[in-house]
Amino acid sequence: MGLKALPEVPEGTPREADEGKLRPRGLGGGGERYWVRAPQRQRAPEVVPCLAREEGKHHPGPSAMQLLWLLASLLALSQALPFEQRGFWDFTLDDGPLMMNDEEASGAGSTSGVPDPDSVTPTYSAMCPFGCHCHLRVVQCSDLGLKSVPREVSPDTTLLDLQSNHISELRKDDFKGLQHLYALVLVNNKISKIHEKAFSPLRRLQKLYISKNQLVEIPPNLPSSLVELRIHDNRIRKVPKGVFSGLRNMNCIEMGGNPLENSGFEPGAFDGLKLNYLRISEAKLTGIPKDLPETLNELHLDHNKIQAIELEDLLRYSKLYRLGLGHNQIRMIENGSLSFLPTLRELHLDNNKLSRVPSGLPDLKLLQVVYLHSNNITKVGVNDFCPMGFGVKRAYYNGISLFNNPVPYWEVQPATFRCVTDRLAIQFGNYKK
Repeated sequence: MGLKALPEVPEGTPREADEGKLRPRGLGGGGERYWVRAPQRQRAPEVVPCLAREEGKHHPGPSAMQLLWLLASLLALSQALPFEQRGFWDFTLDDGPLMMNDEEASGAGSTSGVPDPDSVTPTYSAMCPFGCHCHLRVVQCSDLGLKSVPREVSPDTTLLDLQSNHISELRKDDFKGLQHLYALVLVNNKISKIHEKAFSPLRRLQKLYISKNQLVEIPPNLPSSLVELRIHDNRIRKVPKGVFSGLRNMNCIEMGGNPLENSGFEPGAFDGLKLNYLRISEAKLTGIPKDLPETLNELHLDHNKIQAIELEDLLRYSKLYRLGLGHNQIRMIENGSLSFLPTLRELHLDNNKLSRVPSGLPDLKLLQVVYLHSNNITKVGVNDFCPMGFGVKRAYYNGISLFNNPVPYWEVQPATFRCVTDRLAIQFGNYKK
């Protein structure tokens, strides 16, 4: 008898050779590839075919045991469920699918078991705005020329990326139903107007990135769940009192690149906030703003027009461990000003107009990095950095930059840097008039 051609397997049906193997699911946010195992069909036990009969030969009938086994096999086959092919989006990141990098997927690493598909919560993957990419509760709609927030965004979306579009307004119902949204990215649009209730549905929003727009004020009624606000490079000139009220979870605000002056901060503007990080760089500040949150660990005021540090300027910031004041016009730091910063570890005073090393550095027992390059410093004393005596400083310096200053570095005594971990941590020379 001639051999019959095997029937073609329809597209999308897992073949036997592919079952249990890893299949690519798509790319993650960082370009890594996610993999899952192909689902296995439920198979009925194999039925051994009857032996081919050769002409002219007698073949004995099947035994009672073979008939019993055959009957049991047919019964199992009749009760087997049909194969159900799962959709591409049936698995979600938060529900724990098997994720592997390319090296592991190639077989170089070990693999773990495949999760039970029936235990995975399905997503609303069918809802994806036209032109956007939707994957694992992430909806990416950047660089599409959108003029408004798209509709049909899945209710279980946790990250919505709308950056680099032409959106000019956020309306009342733009985010309706997105109560699970964790991060909203609106960077580099043309937003100038935000409805007072635009963010009301976003009860779980923690990260709001709305930089590089045309806002003239901080949006009202921000979600109380917000942890991080990035609103730099807008047109904000005023921070009114109460604009951050109720934001008890907020710990990071980036608001540089706005034309903010010292007079633009109303008294009590930051009341109630427990920030760890605040950046107001590239603004129009002439001094350190008053009444900033006393919980701050990092304060960055670089690229402003600050001219001096007075005694009371740093009085309330005893928890600072990083202070950025580079690229200003600072000529004077009043004696004792730095004594209010006992936990300071990093101090940036580069690109200013200082004529000497600030006093009080030896008393900062935890200070490890000092940037003083590109100033007008002409002399470095033997006790400018290190305290007198041994065992006083708790952490040695691992970085002191003094280059691009008119100081004759060959006159600096070696004992000046007795509390530095390595001489390579000191940067001198390269002064240009």
